[in-house]
Amino acid sequence: MGNAFGGYEPYNPLDEKNLAQSVADALERERVHLLPPAPFTGPGLYALYYVGDFELYASLGEMCRRNARPGNLDVGPEAVPIYVGKAAASGSRHGNLKNAKDKTLSDRIRKHMRSIEAAASTLRVRDFRVRYLRVKDIWIPLGEYGLLQRYAPIWNRVLDGFGNNDPGRGRADQARSPWDTLHPGRVWAERLPVNLDPPEHFEAKVRQAVQATVRHQPLPETALSDQPALDLSDLIDS
Repeated sequence: MGNAFGGYEPYNPLDEKNLAQSVADALERERVHLLPPAPFTGPGLYALYYVGDFELYASLGEMCRRNARPGNLDVGPEAVPIYVGKAAASGSRHGNLKNAKDKTLSDRIRKHMRSIEAAASTLRVRDFRVRYLRVKDIWIPLGEYGLLQRYAPIWNRVLDGFGNNDPGRGRADQARSPWDTLHPGRVWAERLPVNLDPPEHFEAKVRQAVQATVRHQPLPETALSDQPALDLSDLIDS
């Protein structure tokens, strides 16, 4: 539709999507850490990178390591996160946005490290790196949206379950997640019923996604998780 600007929408730096990309850019400028990083305070965003050689993710790891500078811990300029996430400050749902001593982001990253440690038959903690950005709560959903849109990380968009918590006895009848199906080892997940889809089903999806990622192509529809992708309004309301 034409307008006074010759058919183009003028750039609005305060548009939600542009703000989302701005926060994602800030995360990418942060230093890279081994797992686990030293404990720190504050809520925010994080990105996990895979730099190892496990066959299923080997080409992704090679791309992440490519042209990495000394000191960047094998994370080069072409690196694409395998997973991104957020951690809001405790109490933020009740309007408490000032808890600078909150360690939810640091604790979340350590929880992921423990999940990787548990999946020792397929994954190694030393093959992962992390970037994190401490952010005021109001910007966290926007930043997460920007990261998801920019990268479509495989453990977010293809292989569900990495960020899951123990569902407890009341929901123990839910099926084992795709992530736990391909990367077994978490004790609580082993107690859940086996997923109706075999590991080969999820492995094929991951292979499609890795191939698309290293070619800088959109993820094929056939690789995407059955879970609907969140849009910006979902993330802001969550």
